[in-house]
Amino acid sequence: MSFLDRLFPSLFNRDDPRSQMAPLYTAIVARGREPHWYAQGQVPDTLDGRFDMIAAILCAVLLRLEGEDAARQQSVWLTEVFINDMDGQLRQIGIGDMIVGKHIGKMMAALGGRLTAYREGLAEGGDLEGALVRNLYRGESPAPDALAHVAQTMRALWVKLATTPTPAILAGELPQ
Repeated sequence: MSFLDRLFPSLFNRDDPRSQMAPLYTAIVARGREPHWYAQGQVPDTLDGRFDMIAAILCAVLLRLEGEDAARQQSVWLTEVFINDMDGQLRQIGIGDMIVGKHIGKMMAALGGRLTAYREGLAEGGDLEGALVRNLYRGESPAPDALAHVAQTMRALWVKLATTPTPAILAGELPQ
């Protein structure tokens, strides 16, 4: 049993083509859990805050891959791995079967909204700070230096993703 199988037993089945996304999803989660987001960036270190930060990194990756015809299926699989992980996380914290689907639906709507907000925010002249306040900080403006830290780091990631070859990204090699 590999390390990833032990870490995410319900997410990755070797016969499932989504298992190809294990290294990338693991890299996204690791990037979203980096302490600087929560210390310097003042992202709330809560379940919601961690979801929001991982979703922000996931959005940057999905936006990078969206224009790549060759990566279209992998983007779908990556999103499905995210959904499966969120389903497992909800069940682990005690959300019952009857309402897990409702929570997942809300999370998927939130992800869709974030994709639009970050697509616009990361565009040339876009209001990334506004998108971050609405989506990452849920409308509560952090200290200006905290917001600047997150915005600068997200923009730097976006610029580096643009120049990272798609096969490297799909292999989980996110730029530093």
